[in-house]
This record gives sequence, C-alpha cells and structure tokens, in this order.
Amino acid sequence: MAERFPAAVLFDLDGTLLDSAPDFFATLAVMAERRGWESPADALIRPVVSKGSRAMLAAAFPQLAQDQREALVDEFLDTYQDLIGQHARLFDGVEPMLQALEQAGCRWGIVTNKPEYLAQLILPQHGWQQRCAVLVGGDTLAEKKPHPLPLLHAAQAIAVPPGQCVYVGDDQRDIQAAQAAGMPSVAALWGYRLADDVPQDWGADCLHESAATLSQPAAWPQVIHESEMS
Repeated sequence: MAERFPAAVLFDLDGTLLDSAPDFFATLAVMAERRGWESPADALIRPVVSKGSRAMLAAAFPQLAQDQREALVDEFLDTYQDLIGQHARLFDGVEPMLQALEQAGCRWGIVTNKPEYLAQLILPQHGWQQRCAVLVGGDTLAEKKPHPLPLLHAAQAIAVPPGQCVYVGDDQRDIQAAQAAGMPSVAALWGYRLADDVPQDWGADCLHESAATLSQPAAWPQVIHESEMS
C-alpha cells in the first residue's frame, strides 16, 4: 500500500472526473428533434460516452450508414458546445479526492480525447482554471490515447517523470496509454463501460469502484518519489 500520494496524478475527463453523459443525452435529443426522430434511449448512449462522438452517434442513430453519421460529427460537437455543462456533474467523491491531493502537495492534470477547446470550457465550470496543472486534449498533439504521447507530454509539462505520475481512466485505452508511457494506472470502475468490458483484464495497477476511495494515499499505486531516488 502507498503511504503517500503520488507526486502527480493525470485524469481522463469524461467518465472519470465528470459524468458528462447527461449533456450528451441532451445533445443527441436535440439532433433527433431537428429531424423529427425519436430521442435515443439514454441507456444506449451511456456505455459508449468514453469512446467519443462517433461511438455515441452510432449508438444513437444505428439506422444511418457510417458516412451519414460521419457527416453529423461537426453538428454533434457544435450542439454539445452549446449545451456543455448544463446537465453534467462531477462524479461522487471527485471534489474531496482533488482536495486531498492538493492538500498533500500533489499536482493533478487532465489528459482527455475530448477536443481541447471543449475541455477548456469545462475548467471554469468547476473552478479548475488554476487548480489543473496541465490539460491535454485529443487534438492537442498528433496522437491521442491509447498512444502514450499525450501522457508523456503532460508529464513533461509539469516536470514530473512518468513513473512518478499515476493515470486514472475508465476506458481500456486509458490503461493502454499509461502502460505504454511507463505510468502506473488506476481503472475508474465508476465510469462508462460496455457490458462485455472486463476491466480486470486491462492490466491496471489498481481498480476502484468510487472516486472517494482515492482520497486515501493507500488506495494509490506505490510509486518511487524523487526524494527516495538515489
């Protein structure tokens, strides 16, 4: 068990810090209404929120061909931008967890596949502008998760070696990215998953059912702190 928090923690956003699914439900309902279609069931959308706009469009409008759904991506993002934050909320335990990290001197940041301009809109909604040490979006760099580049870039930006950071995410791509970056990882089981996902097979260092658990140092993977390195 870890005796203290990691030097730095990087988080996925949707499905890890933020329950953004209700914003996406509203976005798809607006798009359906414009076309005179029935709104897609929330239960169809929630499991794929972490997989991005194209996965949500496929779940919402399976009657459309792939190229037809592709043509809706920009409308989806524009509609979501208009609604962003109106229905979303932090997952239970997230704010106390972040406060515990900050009080321990641990820096934290966000690495998400959400476009950076949309992620930037979320920070002030939760007072995170000064608290979040780094934000990397899905279009910030030439690669996005599961490629390790976004995590390595974030670690470099806050001047903490990857092995002294921990990455927390609710999707297998998050854990794959962390493994490729040489970064310990936590699987956020409170997030969004398909019915046949098996997080226990992802290879995360820890799996937790609640963000509140991470308010305690013992819940985190043990990492070597700089002061302990010879």
